Amino acid sequence: SLVVLFGATAGAYGAKLGSDERELILLVWQVVDLQNKKVGTLHKSLVKADNLDLSDQCREVSGLTPEGLGKAEPLDRVLQQFSQLVSSDLKVLGRSSYTLCSDGQLLIRQVLHPETSKKNYLLSDCFYSFYDLRKEFHTCYPSSAAVKDQTIKTMAEYLGLGTDEAEEDFGVWQVKTMVAIIFSMLSEGCNHVFTEPETVKHKYETGPCSKSETVDSETVIRARGLPWQSSDQDIARFFKGLNIAKGGVALCLNSQGRRNGEALVRFVNSEQRDLALERHKHHMGSRYIEVYKATGEEFLKIAGGTSNEVAQFLSKENQVIIRMRGLPFTATQEDVLGFLGPECPVTGGKEGLLFVKYPDGRPTGDAFVLFSCEEYAQNALKKHKEILGKRYIELFRSTAAEVQQVLNRYMSTPLIPTLPTPIIPVIPPPYTIATGSIRDCVRLRGLPYTAGIDDILEFMGDATGDIKPHGVHMVLNQQGRPSGDAFIQMKSADKAFMVAQKCHKKMMKDRYVEVFQCSGEEMNFVLMGGTLNRSGLSPPPCKLPCLSPPAYAAFQTAAVIPAEAAALYQPQALLPSTRTPQASAAAPPTVTYYPAQAAQLYMNYTAYYPSPPVSPTTVGYIAAPPGAVAAAATATHTPILPQPGALVRMQGLPYNTGMKEILSFFQGYQYAPDDYNGLIQLSDQARSVLQAPKEWVCL
Repeated sequence: SLVVLFGATAGAYGAKLGSDERELILLVWQVVDLQNKKVGTLHKSLVKADNLDLSDQCREVSGLTPEGLGKAEPLDRVLQQFSQLVSSDLKVLGRSSYTLCSDGQLLIRQVLHPETSKKNYLLSDCFYSFYDLRKEFHTCYPSSAAVKDQTIKTMAEYLGLGTDEAEEDFGVWQVKTMVAIIFSMLSEGCNHVFTEPETVKHKYETGPCSKSETVDSETVIRARGLPWQSSDQDIARFFKGLNIAKGGVALCLNSQGRRNGEALVRFVNSEQRDLALERHKHHMGSRYIEVYKATGEEFLKIAGGTSNEVAQFLSKENQVIIRMRGLPFTATQEDVLGFLGPECPVTGGKEGLLFVKYPDGRPTGDAFVLFSCEEYAQNALKKHKEILGKRYIELFRSTAAEVQQVLNRYMSTPLIPTLPTPIIPVIPPPYTIATGSIRDCVRLRGLPYTAGIDDILEFMGDATGDIKPHGVHMVLNQQGRPSGDAFIQMKSADKAFMVAQKCHKKMMKDRYVEVFQCSGEEMNFVLMGGTLNRSGLSPPPCKLPCLSPPAYAAFQTAAVIPAEAAALYQPQALLPSTRTPQASAAAPPTVTYYPAQAAQLYMNYTAYYPSPPVSPTTVGYIAAPPGAVAAAATATHTPILPQPGALVRMQGLPYNTGMKEILSFFQGYQYAPDDYNGLIQLSDQARSVLQAPKEWVCL
């Protein structure tokens, strides 16, 4: 038997059903006995949604009103009635089993499964298998229109069924017409047999992925804006109703090994991927998730691995993976098992532990643990930040793809760490950025992430000639990606006002861009990490005074930043004025030293969110002593690093160590003379090379 099912939501109808995340408001169904060609009673049930605000299209097509829906039953009660009435009709027809049959896949995959998942309702097994009438019709009648172009009306017209939609209530006509189409397919001329139903996976299956696999780019999407604590199961729940490939969720990590709020998801076929793209800006909790196309190469880069040890570790299917971070370097398997205790047994004992090591066998302090069920994993997570030895241990959910990424990162690390690029002063360009209150700048907000300088200049049109030289400043986030904001310096406040009036909400590619007039001071504030909104300025997220670098001093040496980067990201744009108001002639100039990759420092920190349970990594700035200024002014080239043998590397420092503690530690020894900086706090880039959580280099 078939149960022909039709439904509608409070929003979009037809090909966009479910794409706007609106709730179900109508279900209509009828049982069909395929063997005896009989039908049961036709049932129509309204569903009371949490939000009764109906779209204009819904009102026009369905004729339903909020008042009528307000008297209906909620979804969980309607689903109970559905099961009871179907069972009753089957008994009358002398049948026992049935399979759903719907017009396309949207009602089942894009409406029922996502909504019941969000509301924590349990769907019966009948909703995990169904026939797509459009596919069955195209199989029976190959000369008909393509599946994606089929509708109930076009199928009825193809068969010459004389039905008038206006004569029946909304939903009733659709079900009656679908039943007539099914009987036509069962006629002697066709003798169609319903044999291969569509299936919906009950749960996401974890598993390893090899770099040697071939991944179809038409099956992969990128999800952006995920909560930091989300796991692969949370992402699978967001895409509930769609079939994700085994091991097809890969959470992405940034250069520091923290989750960056993105994931690559691989589906079983391109049809499922296309349905996933329709969930763009659907919500996971209070956050909306952006969904874009991705490639198979991107997925393999994140999820693929080559290690036999990792493949063996991940070969145990349907396991919950927990990552442990901060383990003592002397910790053994017995120590970890004892730390977890008998209330959360590890799958396979020692075989369920995977320690992350450097290529030379040194431990990194990370490990992955397998648990057979969610209960054991929850018990383990309760031990977050408990003490093992003399260190607290961080525990959080992980995925197979994260295991691969962490292992790949550490295994690709050189055995002998090399020193970072010599640290030399950054030379400012001859032009400067105004810092006054004159509103001669404009801020562009909502730029497409693919927009570049040329796109902005084209967007500005004739006003391009009024831009100051090197006056376009793109704002990047902590990951080095465009944040969607940019600042432009105009030649005068009048020019800035005209641009804001002319270009505000003008389209760039497929997005409208907001253009606001602002001052140089406000621009610098935002570029330093502060926020500019209707309520005024919010300061940058810098708690320590030493985190704000002093002003640059000019040097007559070659610049270390490429000309292109220097033109786009001027150092002065990121620097506030000196904190102590002194005359520039009286105050000695200060020098700030940066690594050669300094262009990466010119980012806006506003869009940077840390990955729990840790805090965001900050970048330290230390001014050189006055002697460095004099040396730089008189010498054509002053080497920053000392002679070989004069450099000492310190490892294992407490995280709250400051300069005073280090100087006290070396009391009685003569450290660097004042022709270069004695202590240099390592940047994130240098730290990733030295592979230590926090280090200082002493000269």
